[in-house]
Amino acid sequence: MKGELEEALGVGIVRDELFTEALTHRSALSIPSNGERKSNERMEFLGDAILNLLVAEILFDEFRDLDEGQLTRMRSLLVNQHALAEAAANLNLSRFLIMSNSAQQAIEKGYETIISDAIEAVIAAIYLDGGLRTAKAFVREKIMQKEMQINSETFNSLDKNFKSALLELAQAHGLGAPRYNLLKEEGPDHDRTFTVSVQIGERTLASGSGKTKKSAEQVAAEKAYEILKREQSPDAQPSSQA
Repeated sequence: MKGELEEALGVGIVRDELFTEALTHRSALSIPSNGERKSNERMEFLGDAILNLLVAEILFDEFRDLDEGQLTRMRSLLVNQHALAEAAANLNLSRFLIMSNSAQQAIEKGYETIISDAIEAVIAAIYLDGGLRTAKAFVREKIMQKEMQINSETFNSLDKNFKSALLELAQAHGLGAPRYNLLKEEGPDHDRTFTVSVQIGERTLASGSGKTKKSAEQVAAEKAYEILKREQSPDAQPSSQA
């Protein structure tokens, strides 16, 4: 399994225990094991700080014509829960996670918190095992590779308030205003995770999770916006009519 993980991450691993901890979800602590387990929550804390530093440094070097506000917004696009979950999915990271069956089912249903937290913990493990240069290469190649195609001219098209964008798109096609419904609240008071769905008419288009209801609504709105945009495209296949 170590070799497979090294291949997926593109890094060599010296201290196996760091990656074991980074890939251990708290749900696994109740599962009997041969040794003591630690959850990845502390690693996630460190990885979040390292990720923000490295993304800021890379953006600072690459986009010299963007001001502070633009760099801040671009960084938020790259390190939000949805973007991290997508990067983790590209690495097939979930197959390495140590977790309960219920946590596995949550990932399969599309809840992104577990997997996005895990990739932050992995970044901490890479940093502790191989240093900042190795962590920076991983962030650039595995998290920012696609996004580094962004340039300052296309930045504004990505800097969206997706709730507003979804509302405008829905109204433009006579579909009415989107409605957001709170589906679930999880975690302790100091570390809550909210999951909301977005509905247009009688149809639920998407759901999203975040540390606040506002961020969860933005994630859900972004997913719904992309779905609706594809469906309303001139190239979309018309629905069959009786």
